[in-house]
Amino acid sequence: MWQDDADEVIGGDLTAAAAYLTSAGGAVVTGVAPCGMRDRARGAVGYTTSLGFGKKLERMLRDPKVALAYHTREHGFATSGLFVLVQGAATVDLAPSHARLEEFRPSAERFLGPAKEGPIWDPLLRSYYRERVFVDIDVARVVTWPTLTADGARSVSGPPLPALPDPQPPPKNGTGPRVDIDKAAGQLSSVPHRLIAYRGGDGFPVVVPAQLAGHDHDGLRLIVASGLVPPGGRRAGFLAHAFRPHLVGLATRGFTGWLAVDGDDVRYAPHTSVGFYAPPRKNLLLVSNGVMAHAGVWRARRNGTAERLARLAAERAKDG
Repeated sequence: MWQDDADEVIGGDLTAAAAYLTSAGGAVVTGVAPCGMRDRARGAVGYTTSLGFGKKLERMLRDPKVALAYHTREHGFATSGLFVLVQGAATVDLAPSHARLEEFRPSAERFLGPAKEGPIWDPLLRSYYRERVFVDIDVARVVTWPTLTADGARSVSGPPLPALPDPQPPPKNGTGPRVDIDKAAGQLSSVPHRLIAYRGGDGFPVVVPAQLAGHDHDGLRLIVASGLVPPGGRRAGFLAHAFRPHLVGLATRGFTGWLAVDGDDVRYAPHTSVGFYAPPRKNLLLVSNGVMAHAGVWRARRNGTAERLARLAAERAKDG
């Protein structure tokens, strides 16, 4: 059971940062809209995504340890100043029932605005509204800090946090930046919410806030609250994003790369970069979402991703 102030955040934030693990021992972090999904009595939280994000779903089915970081009160309903990190094991509902989709709709509209309906919108948004995937997380631990920068004494509901993990061996292609670092720093300068994710000591992802302090040929220089990132080097993910009410005007930039920590010197060398910008007008955003959702679902079914995910989900259910 998590505390009341954490529950207000989990139930009220417009967006959260979701992290999952990679086969190489790193973590990837991306923005999601949880829309208040949680069942406190059962100890579960969650969010929805699209079948088009097959690689992310496949990784979660292969290694279910995930994390959600509720890191900003912007445009949501929560008022507490807590930074909330939830860790747990994910299950993926690849084919939610009509009843579940209908039950979710009021929560989605509360956070994202009324659904569009009509002879034009219905076929355009069918995949976006109906071909949803639910990620359900059985919570193992909830960690809170008193500020959004995660400064101050933390509080833990669940097992104590493990010791910080040991350093990882460097990748064979080196640890330095592999993308244009000046361009990356410029992309991050206009997006205020920034987070680092890495594999923790017990295998769960850890997601913590970071501030950009500058950059040089070695990578991005970061400011992170004391004790949040382990010393040495390791694979890590980085997320920076900005958004308006109802997630209109969403801008996001995600990286994978190498995190190096030596005392207060925290540096991140990005190796890969992905991002997008959603239009700041609701109708244009919905058209874009509808087209991308339809294309993603079509591609997942055509290239065998949907079948592979269903097989993995069945194996997980059998093992569990």
